[in-house]
Amino acid sequence: MSSRVPSRQEAFSLLTEYNKNQGLIKHALAVEAVMRYCAGKRGQDEEKWGIIGLIHDLDYEQFPDQHCRKTQEILQEHGWPAEYIRAAISHGWGICNDVKPETELEKTLFAVDVLTGLVVATALVRPSKSVLDLTARSVKKKWKDKAFAAGVDRSIIQKGAEMLGVELSELITDVIIGMRDVAEEIGLKGQGTDA
Repeated sequence: MSSRVPSRQEAFSLLTEYNKNQGLIKHALAVEAVMRYCAGKRGQDEEKWGIIGLIHDLDYEQFPDQHCRKTQEILQEHGWPAEYIRAAISHGWGICNDVKPETELEKTLFAVDVLTGLVVATALVRPSKSVLDLTARSVKKKWKDKAFAAGVDRSIIQKGAEMLGVELSELITDVIIGMRDVAEEIGLKGQGTDA
């Protein structure tokens, strides 16, 4: 296996080769942005964290029943470093595999992946339809309503926050701030906001 570091362009090309669904592409862009933000905050490699966030759901559209397994195969075929592959598939821990997140990068991906969905859902029911004015408080209110975004497994987010040793409010705030960088691309800039 080569230890060649993949570029962001390579990662995006792979993502769009295997995913045509705009919702999945927007999710990948959201997770990438959050991972970059979290890496920067922790003094880590923003490019590496971002690329792994971008391709974490690479196989989801075409192979939902083999989620993470196919991502591993595809990335191996393209000569991606083992560290990147392991990190990408670790977000499936306890859901579709037993690859436990060990590094700070892996724990962060595990924690923020599902949370981005809750943040998106919360932003979309607000008058502004934007992440630019969204607060952790608003997301936490929706968190308590189990009927809201019922597909979002809150226990995964909770477990991720615990693994990282951060408060839920801080994690939610990090996700919101990270997603603001790509608000336009993911359709959450909102109506009539200048920001």
